[in-house]
Amino acid sequence: MISIPHKAKQFLVFSIKLLIVVGALYFMYHQLASNDALDWDQFLILYRKNQSVSGIVFLLFLSFLNRYFEILKWQNLAQVVQPISIYEATKQVLAALTLGVFTPVGVGEYAGKALYFDKKDTKKIIFLNLICNGIQIVATGVFGILGMFFLGYWLWSLGTIMGVIAFVWFSYLTKKVKIKGYSLGALLEKSNEIPKPIHRKNFILGMCRYVVFSHQYYFLFLAFDVDLPYTTLMATITTVYFLASVIPSFQFLDFALKGSLAVYFFGILEVNEWVVVFVTTLMWFLNVVLPVIIGSYFVLIFKISPQFKPIND
Repeated sequence: MISIPHKAKQFLVFSIKLLIVVGALYFMYHQLASNDALDWDQFLILYRKNQSVSGIVFLLFLSFLNRYFEILKWQNLAQVVQPISIYEATKQVLAALTLGVFTPVGVGEYAGKALYFDKKDTKKIIFLNLICNGIQIVATGVFGILGMFFLGYWLWSLGTIMGVIAFVWFSYLTKKVKIKGYSLGALLEKSNEIPKPIHRKNFILGMCRYVVFSHQYYFLFLAFDVDLPYTTLMATITTVYFLASVIPSFQFLDFALKGSLAVYFFGILEVNEWVVVFVTTLMWFLNVVLPVIIGSYFVLIFKISPQFKPIND
């Protein structure tokens, strides 16, 4: 058996962490630098016209609330395994977000959070993270379907509802369809083991988070002089978020996917394409780029617990 010197292990771990951080930051920079649809001249003209310190502070506050509700959700659910502080929950959420940026459907996020707990609790943490993200999927689905109904996409809405019912029915009967390694029946059974007050709090926080980031989208359109009725604008926003959520993608491609869908749906409402692209990009910057920059720090200071040391060969 070959023993790896302690300093070599430390260097290896640091190199991996640095690679994750550099990779995450590069992917985000590349998305901004390579987007030809971003008309910076138009943006600067509009910014000088409508610039408002209070408006910028308000949008940043909404970004803070968006991530804060996510942190509270995770702190609430993590107590099933082990009570954690707000600071600890913040570290885990932001570091996991950074790790999940360039992994498909955010797989890295699940692994990132699990590394902060004992190895024996890995499956529980993955399951709790699934519950944590699940409420956002439910909120996105419910409001998205309502948005499509309001916009007149009746067949899409009914087709989605019937598709979900068929999927749930098939999954429950066959138990062959699995989500993160769990069948639907197993998910329901394990979910029932979690105290109801924790579920209720998770539901409330999830809904609050959805309301915050969907309205941040709304206020950004107002800042770009988009004059549409509140209900029409919100219905389109919820529709775009829903359709983007059902298409599996890498986190760093998420804003490009949302941008493409937003350009199509807001184009029907005759909103300028460059406005849609900028609003979508700013949403991505405020709610992904900024948290990932902070999360990069937590990735760099992360220390692997003894349970996760590499096995010597």
